[in-house]
Amino acid sequence: MNYFKTGLLLAALTGLFGAVGFLIGGEAGMLIALGIAAAMNLFAYWNSDRMVLSMYGAREVDARTAPEFHGLVAELAQRAGIPMPRVYVIDNDQPNAFATGRNPQNAAVAATTGLLHSLSREEIAGVMAHEIAHIRNRDTLIMTVTATLAGAIGMLANFAMFFGGSSRNNPLGIVGSIAIMILAPIAAMLVQMAISRSREYAADRAGAEICGEPSWLASALQRISSQAQRVPNEQAEGNPATAHMFIINPLHGRGMDSLFSTHPSTENRVAALMQLAGGLRNGAGAGRRHAPAATAAGR
Repeated sequence: MNYFKTGLLLAALTGLFGAVGFLIGGEAGMLIALGIAAAMNLFAYWNSDRMVLSMYGAREVDARTAPEFHGLVAELAQRAGIPMPRVYVIDNDQPNAFATGRNPQNAAVAATTGLLHSLSREEIAGVMAHEIAHIRNRDTLIMTVTATLAGAIGMLANFAMFFGGSSRNNPLGIVGSIAIMILAPIAAMLVQMAISRSREYAADRAGAEICGEPSWLASALQRISSQAQRVPNEQAEGNPATAHMFIINPLHGRGMDSLFSTHPSTENRVAALMQLAGGLRNGAGAGRRHAPAATAAGR
């Protein structure tokens, strides 16, 4: 269902791009804007992992420097059937984590010291399984395509200021151009955020299945959300465009499940996970409650 919803939202974003582009510059203007946006996002797609890890001062760890945490990620990756991602730790008191990388063969997961120090072994397993699910689901690719279309729509909206009023495809003239300039980027942003929220729900479900117990992730989300509102993440506050990457929004005052939120509300996510837990218990599977053998490091 989440993939179907994501597909519908991407189709809506594509349709919005086509309509705005045709109104402003016809097929030529549409192709120019898409080409520029694609070039910008292609660069980000190939380099964003290094950029964001450097931005947060992440340090890579291995089986020697963080044997328990690294082993936990290795076991979860094996369960998920993906290559072992690179593992990073961020020196930050706010409990949080994210995944990055252009594909499962070139991926990385990062967790803050706040998360490793304050959560239980089972909760950390739930969080890292969620991030590994993002990698397996290729959510980085999905969000890159989304960003390309949203960026192209933003560029077309800027073109409207200069060329839209005289376009023969725009029957509303300058009034229509102003409306496009204001409303099109807002509409694109709303669709982009809706896709981000859809991918979070999908990663919650897949992560719960990877770690074997949805309640571990549910408990982790509640604890992270509570602490994230009290403990600031200065790097994230200075780079709000990266907020959607984290398992819980790292920015203060954004816990509402609103149109302008990149994350679903924690309450909604927990409710969905507990419903999944009930289904797993009823349909059963002995052994699903066994935690990964490795424990988290640094606690």
